[in-house]
Amino acid sequence: MGWQTKFDEPIPLPKGKPLVTLRDAAHYITKLPKAEHKTPEWQAAMEALLLVAEHNGPTMFARIGVMRALNRHVERVF
Repeated sequence: MGWQTKFDEPIPLPKGKPLVTLRDAAHYITKLPKAEHKTPEWQAAMEALLLVAEHNGPTMFARIGVMRALNRHVERVF
C-alpha cells in the first residue's frame, strides 16, 4: 500500500483542503502545534496511519483514527 494510499472518501477539514491520502493526513498531524500533536487522540491516529501505510492494514482504521481526533471536542448526543 504505502503513504500514497487514498482514503475511501476524503476527510474534510475545518479549514483547508480535505485529506485525500495517508500522506496528507500524516503531514496534517505533524504540522499541528506540539501540545495538540501530543494528545492521545492524535497519537492514536498516527499509529493507525502507520499500521495502514507500513503493514497494509485497512484504510478504515486510519480514517476512524483521524476522524476521532478531529472531532474529539464534539459532544455526542443520542
